[in-house]
Amino acid sequence: MFYICISTYITTYMDILQTLGEIGLGSRLKRLSEILMKEIQIIYNEQNIDFDPYLFPAFYNIATVKSTTNTELKETLLTSQPAVTQTVNKLLKKELIKLKIIASDRRKKNITLSTKGSKLFLQLQPLWAIMDETVKEYTRVPSLSLLEYIQKFEDVLKNGSFRKKIKEKIDHKLVINIVPYKNEYLQDFYDLNIEWLETFFYVEDLDKEVLSKAHKYIIEPGGYIFFAKEGDTVVGTVALMKINEEVYELTKMAVSPKHRGKKIGQKLMQYCIDFSNQHQFSKLILYSNTKLENAIYIYRKYGFIEIDLEPDTPYDRCDIKMELILKD
Repeated sequence: MFYICISTYITTYMDILQTLGEIGLGSRLKRLSEILMKEIQIIYNEQNIDFDPYLFPAFYNIATVKSTTNTELKETLLTSQPAVTQTVNKLLKKELIKLKIIASDRRKKNITLSTKGSKLFLQLQPLWAIMDETVKEYTRVPSLSLLEYIQKFEDVLKNGSFRKKIKEKIDHKLVINIVPYKNEYLQDFYDLNIEWLETFFYVEDLDKEVLSKAHKYIIEPGGYIFFAKEGDTVVGTVALMKINEEVYELTKMAVSPKHRGKKIGQKLMQYCIDFSNQHQFSKLILYSNTKLENAIYIYRKYGFIEIDLEPDTPYDRCDIKMELILKD
């Protein structure tokens, strides 16, 4: 009788998937996926981000290829047509994508990110980088088998370690929110740039004019200004000045002295490149000075190449011009 009770207890409460071994691999992977998706959804909710982790593959694909169709999504994601249709409908409901009928075949529609989707894609990238880093930390551990890997990762998900680690990284690691121009940031824009100029060069009259009237000289002609914020503090800024409909000048990049050395400038640079690609600009240009060796190195790292500098450049300090040809 005692043996029967113990046997019944084990059958009822033991994790049956663990006892199945390799033959239960498919079910183990499915359960792991469900647990992981649940944890990631909680993380999104805690960060006040309205996003469904199950939509990530399709959303990311649409964002990176800029334009696709249901059929192309099906082939890229290696999934079924009904699954693609369901995902597209969910993205539409969230207003993250838009559809446009293809003139040559009215049965097909181009899928692109909406303005809301483009903003969300840029907002999510820092968090995705933290998630990617954290997953790697927990999966690069010695294990004797795939099932052991799965068990270890399941454990950190179930006991909350995974979510706790990501929260720690968000709270303690540099997490920068990049936001668009508001009038309330005008003084920050002026102060950051003036400080940078005084540190590395000198302030020209044109600098004061443009920086003090940023809305007139940058925003109104069709340009953009972005700010890097850590919490409620503005720690960096950059601008895209419109040259024409497809070409913009990357300019006015400055980072607070207290926050230099933390790659904030590179985050602003990447944000501008992603933003330009999303808006289908064809080229970015910039003016700089070869004495700024670290800056020139970073520009080259991001794909900028040197081109001829026109003799009538607006700033005396400029001795190099560079350009970045954006994705087709």
